[in-house]
Amino acid sequence: MIIRPATEQDIPAITAIFNEAVANSNAIWTEKQDSEAERLAWMQARLALGYPVLVAVEGATVLGYGTFGDFRAFPGYRYSVEHSVYIHADHRGRGLGRVIVDELVSAAVALGKHVMIAGIDGGNPASLRLHAQAGFVEVARMPEVGRKFGRWLDLIFMQRVLDAPGAARAD
Repeated sequence: MIIRPATEQDIPAITAIFNEAVANSNAIWTEKQDSEAERLAWMQARLALGYPVLVAVEGATVLGYGTFGDFRAFPGYRYSVEHSVYIHADHRGRGLGRVIVDELVSAAVALGKHVMIAGIDGGNPASLRLHAQAGFVEVARMPEVGRKFGRWLDLIFMQRVLDAPGAARAD
């Protein structure tokens, strides 16, 4: 298994992984599946901002993907990013999520980011455990802020400081 930058050829697999998560989990708080054209536009927008879209592959098979983007649009948040990682249903539980998270952390550090944030469904203990093992700590719990599949969802924010806490920056 290798981690590499995603290409346009990966879009069908990325779209399938995304749509499976939409249809069968609370990992993505929407019920609308994306077309390949929408996922391609999403990837191009991330890349245009200088943010990575990474895939985990074995041979030609995409096992999962991850990315990060701006946490919020205001300039004061420019050192913070929020990431997402999705693994193909047939390949979950193999440690792929952690490998992708670690690669995203390295990419964020290389871009001079200070904090990486994860927004996780409160009913997803596997993701909460993965992030805790990767050095993220819970910083906020927001009950019933989302809704999907006819029920209220809790949002948990976890974060990892990527350099020394309170590190000085030359703005």
